[in-house]
Amino acid sequence: MPEGSSGFDRSVLGGPNRRHLIAALPLALVGAAAPAHAARSRGFGEADVQALAGALSRRPFSPPSRDLPAALSKLDYDAYRDIRFDPSKALWKPEGLPFQLQFFHRGGLFREQVDLYELRQGQPTPIAYSTEQFNFKRGAPTGLSPQLGFAGFRIHAPINKATYFDEVAVFLGASYFRAVAKDMLYGLSARGLAIGTGGQEEFPIFRSFWIERPSPGARSLTIFALLDSASCAGAFKFVVTPGATTIFDVSAKVFPRRAIANVGIAPLTSMFLFAGDSTRRFDDFRPRVHDSDGLSVSNGRGEQLWRPLVNPRMVQTSAFQDKNPRSFGLIQRERRLGAYQDLEARYDLRPSLWVEPKGAWGPGQVRLVELPAATEYEDNIAAFWTPTAPLRAGRPASFAYRLHWGAEPPAAGVARVVQTRSGAAANPSRRRFVVDFDMPVGVPADGVSVSITASRGEILEKHLLPNPATRGLRLSFELDPGQAREIDLRAQLARSGKPCSEVWLYRWTA
Repeated sequence: MPEGSSGFDRSVLGGPNRRHLIAALPLALVGAAAPAHAARSRGFGEADVQALAGALSRRPFSPPSRDLPAALSKLDYDAYRDIRFDPSKALWKPEGLPFQLQFFHRGGLFREQVDLYELRQGQPTPIAYSTEQFNFKRGAPTGLSPQLGFAGFRIHAPINKATYFDEVAVFLGASYFRAVAKDMLYGLSARGLAIGTGGQEEFPIFRSFWIERPSPGARSLTIFALLDSASCAGAFKFVVTPGATTIFDVSAKVFPRRAIANVGIAPLTSMFLFAGDSTRRFDDFRPRVHDSDGLSVSNGRGEQLWRPLVNPRMVQTSAFQDKNPRSFGLIQRERRLGAYQDLEARYDLRPSLWVEPKGAWGPGQVRLVELPAATEYEDNIAAFWTPTAPLRAGRPASFAYRLHWGAEPPAAGVARVVQTRSGAAANPSRRRFVVDFDMPVGVPADGVSVSITASRGEILEKHLLPNPATRGLRLSFELDPGQAREIDLRAQLARSGKPCSEVWLYRWTA
């Protein structure tokens, strides 16, 4: 895939038909002009994007044009990668500002135009396209119009060295975006909104972005975005702060065109191919291949949940009921290079990503969708929040949250699950499980008990033993499924009757 791309369905990508947008929205920008009321007062900002989204939602959805010159529409993967933005033409580079923007050319899979504007002192100016901004390894196609525009953009900042501007975030394709933290590489992605994931999925698109010009000492970059889809329109604000953990402060206001039941708020998208016992399905020299290895949830009841990811043979959806969740995310917990043995992909350097809701989100569920995948190039994992009450047509809904890209957060004083494996038991009708827990520094592993429950079948041969290699504990047990084809398992450690570990959750399927 082209650099910076990602997605559940990487062929479903979006951008605006600018003439339609201008005709449809009385507040839309025409050339460099802002809405008259904004220009007279405070300048263009979040309220104006919300007004655009509200007006857009009151009109039928019109998908953006995918028309491109033949020389661009027929580009394959390698040919598209041969079109590279010239770093010397980066926006804000001549001024020596703390952020720089580079842009993605349209072509191949990335057909739709995304309107980009620079916000300077509250006044939006279109960011103009020119062939002079790009290096064309195979020669620039002739006759490209200055109105061609861009497919997306990426943000550069000095995150690893003060003297070098690394790529730290990218917005490209539908409503996808992703980021890195210091000393890390790209891995999983986030999205503006998910609709129907795991079924008949709809892919909202970002039609337009307004990016504030940073001040000379700025540590954060502010971005406004207009989202659109058949079901809704939306206004987003992102405040991006790169660092040892890269932070996205997100506020979103969604304007439904119709009722939306299967909506995903703060959706995350990742890849899990194999690890542990699932290696038997793949003829590969590597012990594991994944961008994330577990779903972590800190729920409103104060429990820490850990659900190891799987690559299922059929689509699998799990729902974790909650009220006012504290956080949830897709975590890359295994950080040893030797666990992957991949010197090129460096899965050990892929970031974890977790969501910290702001305010009370009320009742709902964290959903995990796992799709079958045959290669590491398929994003087959999604996690998001779905409120209990569907979004209602004509009733705007607002959400605010913080995204953390980086190493896993501390375990808050409880033992973590660090390994889950299963295999055949001596009795061929049973399945044997081994779950390793670490222990917080300074917390002894003695005096600990374990409780295990199964939704069906029977738990047998339960043992909890010290693991001298990890200074933690190993839980082993056998599952006799009987006639069940699907069983949900739950285990947790306790000391003196009080929980002292994450809750381990697992779904076994025949």
